[in-house]
Amino acid sequence: MKRREFIALAAGASALPLALPMTARAQQPVPVIGFLNSATETPAKLTAFTEGLKIEGFVQDQSVRIEFRSAQGDDSRLPGLAVDLVNRKVAAIAAVGDAAARAAKAATAAIPIIFAAASDPVQIGLVESLNRPGGNITGVTSMGAASGPKRLELLHELIPSATSFALLVNPTNPLAEAETRDVRAAAGTMGLQVTVFQASTENDFDPVFAKLSQSRAAGLAISDDGLFVDHSEQLAALTVRHAIPAIFEYRAFAAAGGLMSYGSNVLEFYHQLGAYSGLVLRGARPADLPVFQSTRVEFMINLRTAKALGITVPPALVGRADEVIR
Repeated sequence: MKRREFIALAAGASALPLALPMTARAQQPVPVIGFLNSATETPAKLTAFTEGLKIEGFVQDQSVRIEFRSAQGDDSRLPGLAVDLVNRKVAAIAAVGDAAARAAKAATAAIPIIFAAASDPVQIGLVESLNRPGGNITGVTSMGAASGPKRLELLHELIPSATSFALLVNPTNPLAEAETRDVRAAAGTMGLQVTVFQASTENDFDPVFAKLSQSRAAGLAISDDGLFVDHSEQLAALTVRHAIPAIFEYRAFAAAGGLMSYGSNVLEFYHQLGAYSGLVLRGARPADLPVFQSTRVEFMINLRTAKALGITVPPALVGRADEVIR
């Protein structure tokens, strides 16, 4: 589902009859959204989410309340956090990240769920189809996990003489195996070798980067994971300290000193999640809301970091970047 279709849908949904007249609804308790996430939210992301809610007339702490639950990069906590929100009888659950969405779906078949997923939601079992999700769940997807091969391709374009690269994954992430398989398959078509490194906690970072420095890998692709999102700045600093050209999905990584980022516009992503959450609060059935596919991606290059690493970025690569830090 593209942006123009979403706007049309939102406009149409705004004309839907509410479950109660406005005067009656005003006398009802303020609805509560449970906000479940693998990572810790930034103020900018939360602002984007609440601005999305405003499209349907819901203002935080006035006409809607939000109960935040973060696994802080430890996805094993998500099932318990999801059950806690269900027990609190929230009106809906906004679940950010593939693991959070799966935890929410496992916790309830009654409370509406609006997810923000990086993977294909059909492939990971969240919905029956993109156009007709079915059940109590719908949401937005960036297909960000599918960008792993593209990030490897960009690293190879940056350093065309290299034949060996590295991939950093969180082994506790249920999608790590699939992303590893996809990246290795892409590497095979390009005649490259990929060594996989694993980190499941912040304490793993230093040992992993020490091993990376001793490896033959010419560059590092970092997989989409809540732990890595929470520590984007730390990972960026480690890549510079160990002189490892690296690419991650999110802009914050390159802004913090990482070499490159390629992936979805995360603020637009959160805004869409908020807008869909507002539609559901107004009475729209998740089963009737097609999954919104965010197709906008951003490519960012930090030329200051490239200079520090002694890398000359090809002009063609610079020309394709949406943003360049000089």
